[in-house]
Amino acid sequence: MKRALGIDIGGTKIAAGIVSESGELLRRVEVESEPADRERMFKQVAIAAEQALKGTSLSDLAGIGVGVPGKVDRENGIAIFQNNLPWQQFPLTARLQKHFGIKSITLDNDVYMAAFAEWKTGQGRTNETFVYVTISTGIACSIIHHGDFIRGAGFAGELGLIPVLSKMGNERLETISAGPGIQKIAGIPTKDVFSGYINGSKEFQSIIGEMTNHLAQGLYSISSLLDPHRMVFGGSVIVNNPFLLDLIKEKLKIYQLPEQQHLLDQMSISTLAQNNGVVGAGLRVFEDI
Repeated sequence: MKRALGIDIGGTKIAAGIVSESGELLRRVEVESEPADRERMFKQVAIAAEQALKGTSLSDLAGIGVGVPGKVDRENGIAIFQNNLPWQQFPLTARLQKHFGIKSITLDNDVYMAAFAEWKTGQGRTNETFVYVTISTGIACSIIHHGDFIRGAGFAGELGLIPVLSKMGNERLETISAGPGIQKIAGIPTKDVFSGYINGSKEFQSIIGEMTNHLAQGLYSISSLLDPHRMVFGGSVIVNNPFLLDLIKEKLKIYQLPEQQHLLDQMSISTLAQNNGVVGAGLRVFEDI
């Protein structure tokens, strides 16, 4: 059975795992990130990879797939820019090749890796437009149209940068609807906001109501521009609070014309949860798009 090492790099944690060609996650490990220093950060990536590889020979690997936040130069293997990592213009592919002695390294944006996992394991069709949206520490999306990513000039999918109308005026979606934004507005940890909402607190109901309205505004831009066939949501905020999907649908429907509302029945939450980045990175080793 062919295997690949998938690595999902974030500002808080690094997940790594062994992935089969069919998308089965055979082993997974997680270590903390070290975002204050570029070399310590790389060392943590190497540690995560080495732990995931225990029991697997390097000779059995088809290659290594790596998802990293921000803008990536895939051809030259360079992590160009990230908001939450110290790796501006970091030659990640070359460093991994040198460390592990493996030539086959597939590097891409982390959201694109997760999107590929959702599309591939969900029996994605080459005649559809598929959108993956992550709501977590940040907000972003990735689009697969007829089997290929829509990349633009290299920075496509930054949904979180879209301005939406809020009580404070026009704000970027990410600053008021991602995890840190919710925490800043409420003044308490985001998980406590959701707990308060579930327990019926009017204050937290108002915050979540505003958050989901903002998300609906951002998603309506996707609905209008792309008219996608399917949309899958991932990221800790929505995976851990699946009730958000129904709230988002209710508010998105208000904006949509009847001809756009077919999307509402094709919106779902990831079944891969926090593993989609690792699985997608591993799968991309076998099939690059």
